[in-house]
Amino acid sequence: MTGLLSTIDSPADLRRLTRAQLPALATELRDFLLHSVARTGGHLSSNLGTVELTIALHYVFNTPEDRIVWDVGHQTYPHKILTGRRERMGSLRQHGGISGFPLRSESGFDAFGTAHSSTSISAALGMAMAAHQKGESRQAIAVIGDGAMTAGMAFEALNNAGVLDGRLLVILNDNDMSISPPVGALNRYLAQLMSGRFYSAAKQVGKQVLAKAPHLFELAKRLEEQAKGLVVPATLFEKFGFNYIGPIDGHDLESLIPTLENIKQLEGPQFLHVVTKKGRGYDLAEADPIAYHGPGKFDPKVGLQQPAQAPKPTFSQVFGRWLCDMAAHDQRLVGITPAMREGSGMVEFHQRFPDRYYDVGIAEQHAVTFGSGLACEGLKPVVAIYSTFLQRAYDQLVHDVALQKLPMVLALDRAGLVGADGPTHAGAYDIPFLRCIPNVSIACPADEAECYRLLSTAYAQDHAVAVRYPRGAGVGAALPDDLEGLPFGKGELRRQGRRVAILAFGTLLQPALAAAEALDATVVNMRWAKPLDLELLLEVARSHEAIVTLEEGAIAGGAGSAVLEALQAARLPLPVLQLGLPDRFIEHGDHAGLLSQLGLDAAGIERSVRAWLMPIEVAKGEAS
Repeated sequence: MTGLLSTIDSPADLRRLTRAQLPALATELRDFLLHSVARTGGHLSSNLGTVELTIALHYVFNTPEDRIVWDVGHQTYPHKILTGRRERMGSLRQHGGISGFPLRSESGFDAFGTAHSSTSISAALGMAMAAHQKGESRQAIAVIGDGAMTAGMAFEALNNAGVLDGRLLVILNDNDMSISPPVGALNRYLAQLMSGRFYSAAKQVGKQVLAKAPHLFELAKRLEEQAKGLVVPATLFEKFGFNYIGPIDGHDLESLIPTLENIKQLEGPQFLHVVTKKGRGYDLAEADPIAYHGPGKFDPKVGLQQPAQAPKPTFSQVFGRWLCDMAAHDQRLVGITPAMREGSGMVEFHQRFPDRYYDVGIAEQHAVTFGSGLACEGLKPVVAIYSTFLQRAYDQLVHDVALQKLPMVLALDRAGLVGADGPTHAGAYDIPFLRCIPNVSIACPADEAECYRLLSTAYAQDHAVAVRYPRGAGVGAALPDDLEGLPFGKGELRRQGRRVAILAFGTLLQPALAAAEALDATVVNMRWAKPLDLELLLEVARSHEAIVTLEEGAIAGGAGSAVLEALQAARLPLPVLQLGLPDRFIEHGDHAGLLSQLGLDAAGIERSVRAWLMPIEVAKGEAS
């Protein structure tokens, strides 16, 4: 790598460049970013869209003294490259490498760890008010996308910020809204004018002069708002107490930098609206930003290619097929997603049943309570939601669904570890936080066919049922041709062995079967974490010397804990080994590699069971 980018190891280096050099730097940064992500995989479209904005922010503000909080954070690769992590980009999202999201422990320039949306304004406001209390003059900046602005938390923070006296700048990175006309010489001039000290001072003087003539003051205020309303998309944010500026072209450094420099001098909450384009500078990503949102490795000259052999369907695709099949069978079914149509496998359902498809935006709380309202009127809501995102709607699940015993299918995608996306996206806690709620059941399918069947079982119940399944494909089990479910709350014996019984919850059934061959152990496919199949559990417990529970979820409070509780209630003092995710956050890396490191592959299960049995056998020998 040659040129300007090779000289930038920190924003201090960036600030030594002249303004005239910055467009060339942007070109180099975008090219480096494209080829880096092509080698490692990761988020692409969103990062290509924030190159100029990132340069402008670090050029104008004194980072890390001034704090930048990136909402969601999947658009921070340019930020990472400019803040000393350029040479580590080859390790992006790999075990032991840098994260795909901001991480406080990774860099002092990552002011706040993010990966779930709509938290930036709250966090930046907290930082701004901390600076105010401590008498510090630093700036706090929240960069939030138009999708993340749909969440209630963002507006809660705006509502609070408008009445506080902190140096807060909210930047709306608008890369999807249709705004006419969003850019051009007139908008550039107006944005700079409205952010300048002269305009701000004139406004204050005008307020003081007209304060003695209330009618004239109100008239002037209305004229100002109406005049700005002619050239900006809304004055909503002014109503929250912000000084609204924009929209401006987020790829035009000659517009961004002077506007940010003007804003830097202003007091009170500021709101800057910038318009960017996902995939900017790479034609294929601009044409299809969704496909290039999070691609794997690819050749930038060729772009994404269809594999020579059709891959096995993912669990998300299995859910999508079941959803369409059941919708064709039952007119009451409605599908709900909090802005995850593609990720949750709902594209075909949206196309075939548009009147029964609801994308509520990034609003998980609303998604669940909205589904509750539908259920109250006799419809059958299916909420497709990532396991980690359901955490945001926990109160709604308790009070609006379970307490009223309303029927709802919760299709929990990305249950368990998720590989490169890391701990922020891992569905590690759904079994513990769901199984303590009355009127909520939890199904754990072992493969694609069981997933399809158990979704039908869940749909048939008169209460809420979560069906948890992992990211990616399974073993390739053929899907059924009918919608018949499996028995509610019942597991199955998959292998008869002796002495030790392994109780598998979910897709770890396959490594359990492999380990059982070496151990000559019994294997039970439990299928349900709640309710447990007590009849089968107690039958197995009475005919074996020890039990091993296996789950790709948190051990603390998980399915293994449910087994222990059931055995204690039945007064069966049997040794139980719980295998699952330990009480720590698991970092990003290859999914299979992470399972191996945690001892949740076949070899690891066998090794753990043998080591655990050894002192039990010694104790038995001494007793005899």
